[in-house]
Order: sequence, then C-alpha cells, then structure tokens
Amino acid sequence: MNTVTLGSTGITTVQNAFGALPIQRVSQDEAVYLLHKAYDGGMRFFDTARAYSDSEQKLGEAFSHMRDKVFIASKTMATTPDAFWRDLETSLANLRTDYIDVYQLHNIQQCYQPDDGTGLYECMLKAKEQGKIRHISASAHKIHIAEQAVESGLYETMQFPFSYLSSPREFALVQSCADHNVGFIVMKGLAGGLLSNSRVCMAFVNEHPTVLPIWGIQRESELDEWLSYMDDTPTMDDEVRSLIEADRAELSGSFCRNCGYCMPCPVGISIKDCARMSLMLRRAPSANWLTEHWQAEMAKIDDCINCRQCAERCPYELPTPELLRENWEDYKNVLAGKVHV
Repeated sequence: MNTVTLGSTGITTVQNAFGALPIQRVSQDEAVYLLHKAYDGGMRFFDTARAYSDSEQKLGEAFSHMRDKVFIASKTMATTPDAFWRDLETSLANLRTDYIDVYQLHNIQQCYQPDDGTGLYECMLKAKEQGKIRHISASAHKIHIAEQAVESGLYETMQFPFSYLSSPREFALVQSCADHNVGFIVMKGLAGGLLSNSRVCMAFVNEHPTVLPIWGIQRESELDEWLSYMDDTPTMDDEVRSLIEADRAELSGSFCRNCGYCMPCPVGISIKDCARMSLMLRRAPSANWLTEHWQAEMAKIDDCINCRQCAERCPYELPTPELLRENWEDYKNVLAGKVHV
C-alpha cells in the first residue's frame, strides 16, 4: 500500500482512509467496532464533519484514549465567525480532543480569504494560532471554487470528488494541488455509489500517488474489502483498464453524484436517488429499486412544480428537473416490462 503526504501539512498516511459520514447510520457500538478495526487494519486518517449528526461523537468514543495515534479531519459549514466558533467548540467536545488535525470549511461557495468581509479565514488563522486546529483546509463541489482555493495558496488541503469518471478539468485539479503543494483528499471515489468494484477504484487511486481517498464505510464487509488491499494493493492492468473504459463509456457526463445538496425538495421528491434511478437499476440489483417504496418515491416526480431550486443548488450544474423526468419515464418502462434491466 502506498503512503501519501498531504501537501505542506506533513501528514503522512497510507493511501487508504476512512470516510465517517456513513457511521451516523449505525449504532455507537457498531461504529466504534468499525473504527477500531480500521485502525487495527492500518488506517490512520479519519474524516468527519459537524454536519454528519453524531459521527464526531462516535470518533471521539473510539479514539479519545489514543488521540495521538490517528489523524482526524472535520468540517464546518459556518458562514459567520459566531457559527465558526460554535461549530469548532462543538466538534472539539464531540471528538474529546483539544485539536483537530485538518479543519475544513465545508462545501465552500467562495474562496474565503483575509479581508474578504466574512471574517472566516481570520477565524481559521486564530484557531490555528490557538492550537485548536493544525491545518487550514476546505472542501468543495464546484470546480471553479476549488481551483481558486488551491491557487490562492491559503489552504493546505482540498477535498474534492475524484474517480475514474472525473473530467479532464478535475484531473487537472489534482495536478494543480501537486504543483501548489496542497494535499488532495478524495471524496466520492465510488462516484456516489455508481462504481461498485472496489478493486478497480483502488487500482485507479494507486495511479495517483498524491491523493488520499476517504472511503465511506458503514458495514464491516465494506471495511474488509478496503483493508484487504493493505497487503494486496490492486494495480493497473489490462483487465482493470478495460473495466474503467466500459464504465467511462456508460457513465461519463451528466450523472447525479448523490451529494444531496439539491435537497430538500418542496414537494418531497428524493432527488438524489430519483435523479439517477436509471443508472442504479442497471448497476445494482434492480429488485432493490423496484419495491413499492421506490415506486411511490418515483411517482412523486409527477408532483414536480418545476421551481428549479434543485438545479440552482446542484454543484455540478445539472438540469435536475429534466433528469428526474427522464428517469421517471425509464422507470415506468421498466415496471411495464417494456425495458429489461
């Protein structure tokens, strides 16, 4: 397994990290078990956020007695200084620690910098001076915002979606991070669940020695897959290249990444699921998506009022209402047996 040094931070860790968003969906005992098993298996970098309900508390329960053995990253969605300090103090209490290794402004909508009028970057500087955070960082979903942040020289790491479905511009962002000595933390390495072959995804990451993937982990079986690559790290070969090219041919372009920033919908449509239903029907056991529950969820698309709030919120600027309608028509054809999956 490769090791990665995250830019100028000096943080060096195996290229196989734990994304702790999904553990908010399991009990504390289950989460602590997974986190301890991840550590015992060699993982050392754990990423969470104030927005992930009780994920931070679970990390605190797992690692407070061994804080110096792991690297912890967290995030704040604050847009004001008061909210920043409230989030930071809450995160420190939840994590049972007096410092956070990598503190990220979460899903930034602008490149925060000194004297921009928001005071947020000044908060970061003060928190670092106080020793409450060690590295100033950000996460983003909009490529032009990520590019500005990396080129500004103000951020030590950037967290951004990256997989073998990424666009040339996103590949260029990885190179820009390397050029500016900014660590690149990979979110959505499975493209929001559309990619299911973890071995192929790991082989792809292995080709990019400066990036650190944080795999979202909820189940022990998922963790076991990632840990199995510690000693048997997949590499690029003709079979892997063939699988990647097939997925790129099918999926590259305007597909929903399941980030959820389009939500909530005023008429209750589960947009992040329904806008990519056609792909899920073909890339996962279709029976899971043809239940009465999902039939009812998809039928809500008929209630769309075309307010286009979802399109305005989408970080990837997708035509979301149109995607919903296209997926609904395909879904009805599948149900009617006109299209087989």
